[in-house]
Order: sequence, then C-alpha cells, then structure tokens
Amino acid sequence: MADHSDTPQITLVWTANLAALELHIPQWTIGPTGRELPDRLVFDLDPGPDTTIVDCCRLAQRLHDILVADGLTPVAKTSGSKGLQLYAGIHATDAQHPSRYAKALAERLAAETPDLVVAKMAKNLRRGKVLIDWSQNNPAKTTIAPYSLRGRTHPTVSTPVTWDEVRACRQPEQLVFTADDVLDRVEARGDLLADLADTRAVLLAR
Repeated sequence: MADHSDTPQITLVWTANLAALELHIPQWTIGPTGRELPDRLVFDLDPGPDTTIVDCCRLAQRLHDILVADGLTPVAKTSGSKGLQLYAGIHATDAQHPSRYAKALAERLAAETPDLVVAKMAKNLRRGKVLIDWSQNNPAKTTIAPYSLRGRTHPTVSTPVTWDEVRACRQPEQLVFTADDVLDRVEARGDLLADLADTRAVLLAR
C-alpha cells in the first residue's frame, strides 16, 4: 500500500513553488481512491454593506446553538477578509446532504430575522444584513483554507477563533490577525481546528 503520510507536505511545497498565496479548498477528504463523501459542513457569513464581522459574530452565536442542538460541534474562523466561517465535522449520507441542510438552516434564520439575515446571493438584498452563504457546501465550491494568507496590501490570515472570542467581539479589529499573530496563537493555544475530524457526527435531515 502506498504511503500517503507525506502528501500534505508535498502539496505545500508544490503550492509554494507556484507562489500561491491564497489557498481555497473544498469541504472534502481526498483519499487514496479519490474524493469521499463530504466530511465538513461550512457556513460562510459574509457581511453586506453597513455591517461588519461583529454582526457575523452575533449570527454565528445563533448558528452555534442550533448546530449544537443537532449534535454537531461547530468551530469558528475568520475569513481573513471581512467575514466569519463556521465548520462542523460531519458524516453525510450523500454529496448534496450538507447543501440541503445548510440551505434549510440559512432560510430559517433569514425568515426569523429578515432585517438582519439574508440567504440569497443577490447584492441588492444585502445592505445592512449578513449573508449566510450555504452554497459553499456545493461540490464545485471552495472556501479559504484555515491559516491561509489573503492577497491584500496588509496580508491578514484566515484564523481559527474561540467561541469566547466570538461572543466578546464588539469591534472588527478584535478579529484581525497577521501571520505573526497566528504563529503566536498556535504556540499558545494549539490548533483550534485539531479536533474537527474527531468530532464528526451524523448530519440530520432538515
């Protein structure tokens, strides 16, 4: 049997050789025989005009409680740009299951608070609201990878954060991290996403 233990290191060297800065990944595990069923659920919270990551944090708290009630263990990370993303390790029944679940939950929250949340991509609907981009679970979509730099004048990092940090966020600057910040955080806190695979749970139907 082939040894795939060094595959991540080889991939990182390959992307570095291409001078790649931003790394976007699908919500899938690629095994020795190819792509397996999705093992990660993702919600991409994207603030519209007149909103910030602070508004994303308030919405993330609502999502957190629903996901926990459904038996999942959500974790949060900044996008490294304006928004926030939630992950949860899952066991899916088919490739489209995460999209169906995420869409139903996004539409529920948009219906409950239509003045704060939108579940449709149309830009004219997004002023003063946070978009729950459930479509990131589509097999054709990718999301910025944890710990990836963003290609900006001031290169920030997509950074895992604790739920205490999400709850405490009152200013956007509180959840902005540079490469140096992230190295210090990992040294002090470890990898906040380390248990994602070990906390996978069956994804319920919605």
